[in-house]
Amino acid sequence: MNKFSVAKKNIDTILVLDFGSQYTQLIARRVRESNVYSEILPWDINDEKIKEISPVGIILSGGPNSVTNSFTPRIPQSIFDLNIPILGICYGMQTLAEQLGGQVISSDEKEFGHSELEIINSSLLFEGMQKKINVWMSHGDQVKDLPTEFNLIASTRSAPIAAMEHKTKPIYAIQFHPEVTHTTDGKVILDNFIKNICGSNADWNMNDLISERINEIKNKVGNNKVLLGLSGGVDSSVTAALLHKAIGKKLTCVFVDNGLLRKGEAEAVMQTFKDNMSLNVIKSDSEDVFLRHLKNIEDPEQKRKIIGRTFIDIFDAEALKLKDIKFLAQGTIYPDVIESSGSESNEARVIKSHHNVGGLPEEMKLDLVEPLRDLFKDEVRNMGSKLGIPIEMLNRHPFPGPGLGVRIIGEVTKEKTKILRDADHIFIEELIKFGLYDSVSQAFAVFLPIKSVGVVGDERRYAEVIGLRAVETVDFMTAKWAHLPYKFLEHVSNRIVNEIEEVSRVVYDISSKPPATIEWE
Repeated sequence: MNKFSVAKKNIDTILVLDFGSQYTQLIARRVRESNVYSEILPWDINDEKIKEISPVGIILSGGPNSVTNSFTPRIPQSIFDLNIPILGICYGMQTLAEQLGGQVISSDEKEFGHSELEIINSSLLFEGMQKKINVWMSHGDQVKDLPTEFNLIASTRSAPIAAMEHKTKPIYAIQFHPEVTHTTDGKVILDNFIKNICGSNADWNMNDLISERINEIKNKVGNNKVLLGLSGGVDSSVTAALLHKAIGKKLTCVFVDNGLLRKGEAEAVMQTFKDNMSLNVIKSDSEDVFLRHLKNIEDPEQKRKIIGRTFIDIFDAEALKLKDIKFLAQGTIYPDVIESSGSESNEARVIKSHHNVGGLPEEMKLDLVEPLRDLFKDEVRNMGSKLGIPIEMLNRHPFPGPGLGVRIIGEVTKEKTKILRDADHIFIEELIKFGLYDSVSQAFAVFLPIKSVGVVGDERRYAEVIGLRAVETVDFMTAKWAHLPYKFLEHVSNRIVNEIEEVSRVVYDISSKPPATIEWE
């Protein structure tokens, strides 16, 4: 089995059943922040998988559907048969109410945003809280009639039944979202459920996890050699450090310069890992191969798949040069798996493909090692810090696996990558100079598929347009555009237009997530 999993090692697990909410990953992360392990599975997962995990409690996520319609997701009967605590959130509450005999209606007054919740009756779920709190609502339907054997525990102005609990069983449901930072004491509510109601032990510990993963790697790899594709990003860097600690010289890293990296990145990666960390790193100059495969390709999903397949082909070729390689290691992390619908759903929805998700092609005669596959990004950074990776590397802004390939809208060419690389470098350089880099969560430039007329000196310039994007976020599930100072933006724009003659105009993206995503493709 490729997946490194702690769920079977006598560690208490909270199962998050996913009904399609944009906040599902955030629920699981909030649970883990309380040092309790969580795992996400789709609502239609098979019963055997649930039994295998043996959760101590289950959280039902929100979702975009309406239980008032036919053939929308429902809670499997096997969940109720487990006789363990259940917490329904938003859609999770609505389908819980509908399936247990209550009534759900489409409300004339929909709630999106802040609302004041009044706690009507005492409950273990709200223990230690004020009677009134601000909560974050996002719903069109609401529970009109309580199911049999349920009590009302909280209300809002437009949702009289905003929270309910079973009279005798540990089944709870809330209409609002405790996992988002907008809800006051949301962490208290989740802690009350996972610790006080489910009785979970807080034994999800990073130091113990590192030791466990090292032993797992040693047991899996044995005396064989491992090939790792090293990108220089946080995920592959932590994977490299963990593998190096576990198997030392049996690890060979291949750094693929695909021509889609940031300015100076190839040189920095080689210096950090080969010179400073003494890893065995081989550099593969493959820019021409990637650009040839991407010629005339404009669809972002197709670009991602082509880049992923090209990576695999190059790794395969490098593995053939290196004798006795038996394993391929990858820096796959949990959000990659979830977004690529790698969680065994019968109705899987792909948000975007990740080049390191989905296993290996049959012709590649290597087994897979993915020691970070069940970790979120903040957990990966935490692990990297404990493994001694420089903090400046761990705190770099996220960079997509396909690199500049998905920051160039439309066809990718060598000329476009150079223009974008230079513009991006100016933007990041100035953010650092102005002391703004650490105040934004992610910042980058985008090559737009349009040209614009400009005037430089006395000459007309009909040239490319560069978009700048900077966001602030805690969890990358939601994000707001960064309100960078106008003077700063003016300075960056002037530098880009003056120093890059192929650019005539710079624009700034003021879209938040949702509805926009952070990356453009």
